[in-house]
Amino acid sequence: MLEAIRRFIAFLRHKQILHKMGVVISIAVIGTACYVLYHMLRGINVAEVIDAIKDTEPAQIAFAALFVAAGYFTLTFYDWFAVRAIGRTDVPYRVNAIAGFTSYSIGHNVGASVFTGGAVRYRIYSAWGLNAIDVAKVCFLAGLTFWLGNAAVLGIGIAWHPEAAASVDQLPVWLNRAAAVISIVVLVGYVVWVWTKPRVVGRGPWTVTLPGGPLTLLQICIGIVDLGCCALAMYMLTPEEANPGFVTVAVIFVSATLLGFASHSPGGLGVFDAAMLVGLWQMDREELLAGMLLFRMLYYITPFVLSVILLTLREVILGARSKRLRRLAAMAEEKTRVEPRREAVYVRERGDGGA
Repeated sequence: MLEAIRRFIAFLRHKQILHKMGVVISIAVIGTACYVLYHMLRGINVAEVIDAIKDTEPAQIAFAALFVAAGYFTLTFYDWFAVRAIGRTDVPYRVNAIAGFTSYSIGHNVGASVFTGGAVRYRIYSAWGLNAIDVAKVCFLAGLTFWLGNAAVLGIGIAWHPEAAASVDQLPVWLNRAAAVISIVVLVGYVVWVWTKPRVVGRGPWTVTLPGGPLTLLQICIGIVDLGCCALAMYMLTPEEANPGFVTVAVIFVSATLLGFASHSPGGLGVFDAAMLVGLWQMDREELLAGMLLFRMLYYITPFVLSVILLTLREVILGARSKRLRRLAAMAEEKTRVEPRREAVYVRERGDGGA
């Protein structure tokens, strides 16, 4: 059965059917979201949105910013974990931190984070001797941590409060709960599967040894803390009136985030917003939109600007260091050429004097 599934997937890849299906799904998600967003935003009073932003308590924004910072701090451990999982314990945490922070913040904003985040990681990790295959393994393991955390948060959250997911996907409550229970069972089964003995995926140089049971639990915890911090940041910026509570907001937020991620649109623009407006329909639209705009500023725009500055400074420092090393190497080479000539002149002068 497993071999038949592998052959079927290989056939789909050979015919590029998976890629075409992914493009079609992305276009469908973005198109549907734009249609929904257009109808949701009709009649929105822009002045009221601006007033709602101005009326937001500074303490709310400060707490939201704190949770965003905690979320990005947790993201750095995605890379820290992945790099050590492939056996590169010599790479220090500071390198993991800048790679994780910049790759995710740029990937979130530019879109197609698998490629943009991978390119940023390669630029940083190649300086430490990691090749393209190593970086691909890091991206795979970091993505695995992300999806394990999502499976845990959505599985537990939807099983507890399936009405929250039903408000987004418009499916029956019982179906959402059943899907949540299945995802929890699959997650537990995966943990048991990797706990029993070492598991390997891939072939040849692309082989990756999956983390064992205890490390997989650590992966799940990292993912849960990351998503929990992001959900808390969004919760702090939602209106207090008609607020359904943190669990509901968290489930809707994570669902909206995943839809935005699946669409590959920059920052989930349009898709995330439509899902949030649909899921939290009971809230005042102007106030909710104000909170979402503030969240985008804190979670997307600010980290993106900081990442560009960090990468620019890194390139300037590396460029200056490389230039200095080339200059020192040139001076050393010049010295090795000059010294023999001086020695030859000295010997010739002694010879002439003796004569």
